[in-house]
Formats: sequence, C-alpha cells, structure tokens
Amino acid sequence: MVLLRRVIGDALRARRQGQHRTLREVSSAANVSLGYLSEIERGQKEPSSELLAAICDALGARLSELLREVSDTVALAEQMPGVLVPVQDEPVDAAPVAVRRSAGRGVHQVSSDGKVAVQVRQDSPLKATLRSSRVRGSERDVVCAA
Repeated sequence: MVLLRRVIGDALRARRQGQHRTLREVSSAANVSLGYLSEIERGQKEPSSELLAAICDALGARLSELLREVSDTVALAEQMPGVLVPVQDEPVDAAPVAVRRSAGRGVHQVSSDGKVAVQVRQDSPLKATLRSSRVRGSERDVVCAA
C-alpha cells in the first residue's frame, strides 16, 4: 500500500537532496525542528498544510508543484497491478504495461511507452516502495515514492 505521508516525505527529501542541502539547513529555514523534519521525510509523521507550505518555501518550491508531483506518483501507483494490493506470484495483466519479475521476491520492473519507468518493491503485504522516472525532453525527472 502506498501511504500519502511516505510519498510526501520522499518528494521533500528528493527536492532537498537535489539542492545538496542538509536537514539542518532546511529545518532552520522552515522553522521546524530537525528531528520532526526527518520524521516527515521518512514518512513517519504527516505534516499539516501550514508546515508543508513552510517546508516548500524553505526549499524554494511551490506547494502546488509538490502536491502535483505527489498526485502523479500516487496516480501511477494506482494504475500498476500489485502496488496497492499484495503482490502475487504471477504478474497480473490488468494494465497495458510490460512487467518483468526480478529474482528478489516482490520486486517488479514496470515500464510503459518508454517515457516512464517504474520499479516497485513489495516490502510486505501492506508496504510497497515505488520509484518512477519520467523523461521530459533532454532532462530527466526522478520521483521517488513509497
């Protein structure tokens, strides 16, 4: 199952690390404790809308951009078989995507039209880790979610 707080946390962490900034720098700029920001990034705490806006401001990002990225990631997860339900031993042919089973249990490589590549790891019946990357022209947009 994809938890919204984990997707939000992963999106925030990806933005922070993309700017080569530390938790301390961002927590100071957002006026939030370092430990709490760390818990948000790890998906252990769900931030309020006010706190999320402050963190986005500290990262120089628009709240709408972050929420759109999170929404796109969740939408991808909803379209892929085996992400929001427990992974079965056989791939499910519910979506028009190519599914390649990896040697590790619960790991799938899913891709569609060449513009989107998604790797899904089923950690447990209720937890899946999703990593997707989209190509836009010459730049590559990597979105991590869980």
